[in-house]
Amino acid sequence: MESSVHCLLCLRSLALRPVLLGYFLGLNALTVSSRELTVHAGEPALLGCVFQGVEGKRVTKVDWTFSRREHDDQVDYVLYHYANLSVPVGRFQHRVSLVGDLARNDGSLLLRDVEEADQGTYTCEIRLELESRVFKTHVALHVLPAEPRELTAQVGDTVPMGCAFQSTEEKLTTKVDWMFSPGQHAKEEAVLHYSTGRRGPLGPPQSGGRFRNRVALVGVTAHDGSVQLQGARESDAGSYTCSIQLGELAFRKTFALLVRPREPAALVTATAPRPEVLGGTQLVTIVGIVCVTVLLLPVLILTARRIQGSKSSGTSRALEKSLEDRDRALPEKHVYSSITTWEVPKEEEPRDRSEATYMTMRPVWPSLPSNPPGRAF
Repeated sequence: MESSVHCLLCLRSLALRPVLLGYFLGLNALTVSSRELTVHAGEPALLGCVFQGVEGKRVTKVDWTFSRREHDDQVDYVLYHYANLSVPVGRFQHRVSLVGDLARNDGSLLLRDVEEADQGTYTCEIRLELESRVFKTHVALHVLPAEPRELTAQVGDTVPMGCAFQSTEEKLTTKVDWMFSPGQHAKEEAVLHYSTGRRGPLGPPQSGGRFRNRVALVGVTAHDGSVQLQGARESDAGSYTCSIQLGELAFRKTFALLVRPREPAALVTATAPRPEVLGGTQLVTIVGIVCVTVLLLPVLILTARRIQGSKSSGTSRALEKSLEDRDRALPEKHVYSSITTWEVPKEEEPRDRSEATYMTMRPVWPSLPSNPPGRAF
């Protein structure tokens, strides 16, 4: 009887051992997790892969894979770690590195210079020593277009400059430094300095020199070192470099700032409509019309001159004709007008004359006198 009870207790203990083992190893906490991260192209991304509650277990293998979509059959290897050796592969070969502390079950991956083609799902697989299960975590990476690195402002404007180290882990920023250089080979000047310790910030952000009281830290997350430059001046034009540090990881970002004089306010509120930019077809049509006009201009001038000449010749001919008609009519007029009639008053004829005497006038040619003067008949 005692032996049977002892065997029953042994069986119960054997049945409870895996449960207790799983409880002490924290296997209930080793579940698959999924996270999302959004970054701009050209910036780094820290993809976390940390498992808690597995103290005393050593990580033996880490694999990072990539797929366009979650649960996609086509999977590309990003990096694998085995026997204390990390090997990045494929198109990620020169852009990824394992930055987690494997002694603390941290297999986080740092992806530098993120590209738009890097958007997709990243899967981390960790195998522990003397453990047959594979623990996975998924990170969905979203890539936005690259932020402009050349900024333009007017005098007096407020200029925001972003600088964030995107990470799925809540790692606190340990240090943020902003430096300024007015030229390529000019000496750098400190713009802002901020640092934190284990217990929190070591003091308020410090700005000095020409940027004193004009630069403010506006980061909204634990790993955001973005700033705002207030009251921009023409002397603020130059290169700005941000250095943000998360633990042992560092990230640098550089901006080029151009500050222009503020344009004077226009006196007239009404603005003329902006001229429309002509397209290629319209420009070709206008050039063709101008060319045809230039070519036809001499022909048009010659035609106008001919028309004007024909009109003037017709006018001259009409004038000549009118003059000829007038000349033809004038001689008769002159003839008739040159003959004038004079009314000779009739002398009263003697009443005793019964017949009228008619006299015919004939031209008489003058002749020499037959009798010389002084001779009597």
